[in-house]
Amino acid sequence: MRTRILAAPIAWSRRSKRSRCRTWSGCWEKPLPRRETTLTEFIIGEQRKAAGATGGFTAALNDIRLACKRIAYQVGKGALAGLHGRAGSRNVQGEEQQKLDVLANEIFLATNEWGGHLAGMASEEMEHPYRIPDAYPRGKYLLLFDPLDGSSNIDVNVSVGSIFSVLACPEGVPGDAERAYLQPGTKQVCAGYAIYGPSTMLVFTFGRGVHGFTLDREIGEFIYTHPDLRVPEDTSEFAINTSNSRFWEPAVKRYVDECMAGRSGPRGKDFNTRWVASLVAEAHRILMRGGVFLYPRDTRENGRAGRLRLLYEANPIGLVIEQAGGRASTGYGAVLEVEPQALHEKTGFVFGARREVERIETYHRDFNERPYDAPLFGARGLFRTAHRG
Repeated sequence: MRTRILAAPIAWSRRSKRSRCRTWSGCWEKPLPRRETTLTEFIIGEQRKAAGATGGFTAALNDIRLACKRIAYQVGKGALAGLHGRAGSRNVQGEEQQKLDVLANEIFLATNEWGGHLAGMASEEMEHPYRIPDAYPRGKYLLLFDPLDGSSNIDVNVSVGSIFSVLACPEGVPGDAERAYLQPGTKQVCAGYAIYGPSTMLVFTFGRGVHGFTLDREIGEFIYTHPDLRVPEDTSEFAINTSNSRFWEPAVKRYVDECMAGRSGPRGKDFNTRWVASLVAEAHRILMRGGVFLYPRDTRENGRAGRLRLLYEANPIGLVIEQAGGRASTGYGAVLEVEPQALHEKTGFVFGARREVERIETYHRDFNERPYDAPLFGARGLFRTAHRG
């Protein structure tokens, strides 16, 4: 016979002077929950610290936040809304667009064009800069963005994200002129990314550290959860697409050979490899727990300059990593110091733990002085030697 369990009535005590809430009789008193800082509060607080701030940058960042929330919602619906799969078109890079690529690009444009704080926008998905419609006022900032990085992973439910960069529009240059955007990464006013995974996070810097916010879906607001993010100087993880090994330059091949040799090799420790094929996911992992990422230039005709976009990917991610104490490089030197020559210019990109990135830069300098003799397998190495291009 099943025994019925009757709940005893709750006896409420008087209001606690300390917590100002009713407590259960005979139980410890729970303090009030800690007040959480929202992204809006954080941005306004930073604006108040800046002498002469007009609120234009605050408005710009708030609109970027809204665009990322809208994209997160669409990514979350996925196949339920028929948003998976190819769109049947190609972008300016010649890449086949996914349906969510197109939708995310439209969301960024529609959300940011009307506020009056932007002079223009440029997207990885569009050949030319976007002119702010005449019906809207124009401001002094330029917004560059990759609306949905890692979109080839959408169908397999791997984390994707949005990357953004904010520049000041040069005086006297219209916001739809390509030359307005050809500024080195050191000129960025703000840069960051949103990652759409098990939780949605917005991570950014405006030159005073790196700040992380997690979207609370119940209240629809980003909450300050990760203050002062830092990249550890050392690591035992590296990320590279080894299927391209036959095209690597000797300095990259040397670095990977030494890592793969583990504790019996010249590095004296074992390394783990990682590869997600989503730049945002790779950057976020390194920011959270360390590591180094390599997408170097190589000897292929379409890889000699590199494969990642300088203005839409390398510069914004590079600024975040540098502000977190890491190093962002072309493999040869600081990526943020590169003077761009074209809107969709590509570059080799190496970033993460400072000491590892500096080691790779040193290997490139060493190879210019003498050829690399692979220690593992004589002249062949663990991966076949790429010819110098």
